[in-house]
Amino acid sequence: MTPAPGLGLGLLAAVWLASPARADFRLCNTTANRVSVALAYTDGSTWVSEGWWNVKPDACETLVRGPLAAEFYYLYAMDERGGEWRGKAFMCTRDREFRILGREDCYVRGFDRTGFFEVDTGKEAKNWTVQLTEGAQARP
Repeated sequence: MTPAPGLGLGLLAAVWLASPARADFRLCNTTANRVSVALAYTDGSTWVSEGWWNVKPDACETLVRGPLAAEFYYLYAMDERGGEWRGKAFMCTRDREFRILGREDCYVRGFDRTGFFEVDTGKEAKNWTVQLTEGAQARP
């Protein structure tokens, strides 16, 4: 799931704390394109990566329902034009819907290895919203 060469969009992810009335981990897509999103987290002993949520432009999706159990969550997103939101925390993914336990030996186990960006929700947060936004186009 890598974008076509030459489509290097510089994309940003803005994060803010959601209103106290909700107890979820949500992602809002404020771009002009549909995005596909994968999420990863740990329960303290086992890593889990799962996806894909397809989020329409100017829409939000709840990725984790209820109060947050972890301080750190990891996200990867790709829009329909090949732009990506990614980072340096590598997790296992695949092209179709997935739920994968563990983040080691992705290729050996038949999965892709994808870089996710970290979201620090803080130690006390019970809810969180990540907002995906478009940035300036990358220059070669």
